Amino acid sequence: MKITSQPPGSEYSFCLITPSYAPDFERCQFLCYTVDKFIPSSTKHYIIVARKDLSMFQSLQNNRTEILVVEEVIPRWIKRIPFVKNGWFSFKSPPISNWLLQQIIKLSAAKFVSEDVLMFVDSDVAFVRPLNPQERFVKDGKIRFYREPNSIPRLWESHYSWYKTASQLLITPMMDFPAPNYIGDLITWKRDNIFKLYEHLEKVSGRYWVETISNTWNLSEYILYGMFCDYILAHEANHYIDETYPGLRYFGTENLSEQQIKDFLSEIEPDYVTVMISAKAGIPIKRYQKLLENIN
Repeated sequence: MKITSQPPGSEYSFCLITPSYAPDFERCQFLCYTVDKFIPSSTKHYIIVARKDLSMFQSLQNNRTEILVVEEVIPRWIKRIPFVKNGWFSFKSPPISNWLLQQIIKLSAAKFVSEDVLMFVDSDVAFVRPLNPQERFVKDGKIRFYREPNSIPRLWESHYSWYKTASQLLITPMMDFPAPNYIGDLITWKRDNIFKLYEHLEKVSGRYWVETISNTWNLSEYILYGMFCDYILAHEANHYIDETYPGLRYFGTENLSEQQIKDFLSEIEPDYVTVMISAKAGIPIKRYQKLLENIN
């Protein structure tokens, strides 16, 4: 597929990408409500779910929201293991965990959309204020690249392993620590850069990029893309660096009380457009939905 770079000064097309699954349906449903409320209708929203959850999520499909099926996004040689919740069988690699499959799905999304810029947003995110991606995420013809400097300490072993894997896959120097953070809940990638990432992975490994990814263990798709842009593409990535995150985030696993939720939401900054309360906290969306709707 031929990918052409966007001419400077012209407008980019944007889309939202949300991998989801049945336990997050109500969160995803509220996300869709906020997308319709706060995001221009020209920004399409793709939700990617496993075939077994398709009937549930089809109710969210409309003129701007399209439901894609995981089994049609990933290669046919990756199959769900029957009666196993946390694994997929692969004919070209060891079994693939759900975590790794999520990385493959996001990296594969560029092949199934036509928009210039992919904005990844998780089901446990909600938009709380208007966002025009063209106005917020484009500067001088370049696309936002979230890169918060010196924010990941060496002692964070899981993150360290993600940087190490990305370095090995890309054949780049290991990142210095404290490392920049590329991970978030509203991340923007350029579609043509993703295809360049495919080509680079295949060039250095000598095999199809999904097969290369499938044979890794500790991987972060956001760190892989981030290091690729920093070390390989550099100025050719056509990104500008954004060191600040545009939303309020709760990463904890504690099931917050009503007052704790209110206290958390009181910290929202005037320029924040999203709120993320991690699904891992197990807080039903109905407990804080009205609070989000009332944010000015």
